[in-house]
Amino acid sequence: MRAQTFPRAQILQELTLRCQALAANDNRGFKQEFEELDEVGKNLPTRAGDSEANREKNRYPYILPYDHCRVRLSVQNSQPHTDYINANFVPGGGSERDFICTQGPLHNTIADFWRMVWEQNVRIIVMVTALRHKDMVLCDRYWPLERGTVNHGLIQVMTVTCKQGPDYFITTINLRQRACSTVRIITQYYYPAWPDRGIPKDSSSLCAFTEHVRQELEAIPQLGPAVVHCSAGVGRSGTFVTLLWLMQLCARGIRPDIRAAVEDLRLHRMWMVQNLEQYIFVHHCLLHWLSGGTSTSRPPVQGASSKTNHHSQDQPHSSPGRSGKRHRHRRHTVPSAQPQSTLQQILNPRMLLRKLLPSSSPFNPGSHAS
Repeated sequence: MRAQTFPRAQILQELTLRCQALAANDNRGFKQEFEELDEVGKNLPTRAGDSEANREKNRYPYILPYDHCRVRLSVQNSQPHTDYINANFVPGGGSERDFICTQGPLHNTIADFWRMVWEQNVRIIVMVTALRHKDMVLCDRYWPLERGTVNHGLIQVMTVTCKQGPDYFITTINLRQRACSTVRIITQYYYPAWPDRGIPKDSSSLCAFTEHVRQELEAIPQLGPAVVHCSAGVGRSGTFVTLLWLMQLCARGIRPDIRAAVEDLRLHRMWMVQNLEQYIFVHHCLLHWLSGGTSTSRPPVQGASSKTNHHSQDQPHSSPGRSGKRHRHRRHTVPSAQPQSTLQQILNPRMLLRKLLPSSSPFNPGSHAS
């Protein structure tokens, strides 16, 4: 059983008309859709993140991982709380574990971050935040400078090369357990050009970056999920995953449903696509990409030695009723943490976006995650 497919031109035309309708009357349709998403997932428990033993591991006290799909690390020295990291498995086209969205590592969680990368067999890390904004640390630097090596717990991290694209950096990292000779090659895609609590200046830059990552996911073997993080791991991370997911669907001729994608993501991690501006921006980026606004070939990259301009921020901002602890409202069914079969994904109404069949799509990086 295969999902019905449509020509790219038809998908573009339909999405253009839909966006025009949503944008009418001062974005009334966009606002209504985004407001309807406000309650999604608010009742889902976050007991592990709320635990006293784990509070110092959270960059922001009110951005916590949902228990039902949180990434669990291996327990160290029989200490139960050593399995905690502020990270969730989220869907992205093939299963409910295609991506891991997480906060920017803290100084005291860098070792946990790399342990997660190793244990989940991650090969791609996408970073969409600057390290600092003015005097605020948004993400602690968790990888060494070029040609540098550092040990974090039992994991040895060595930066091999760093290349520069138009608005981003691509770093190759060798990873191995200190007692093991096996080396894994990790690629980090670092996009710092995202303004404070907003969106990039134009859609072409983010589209080119996302397309580069999309093609890389197509090319690599199906191993573990890709890790995506910003500062809190919700706003920009959610925007990026939504855009990449919908690009994958459109590339296979499947009609995109942006609202449904964001709703599904919010059932796996809170506040994914954090504000209205980001929600509208996803639509604009997808239109830009569908209209050929970015090349289908990989953008050129060059060897880089210059420093990035760390001017962006992803600090969560409070909204009415959201300061401090989250409020619980409408109940939602907790999704299964286990990947579903392709047929189940197609027949389940909430899973209609996950229609990529193994025979027609190599993109399913989380299908083998443990």
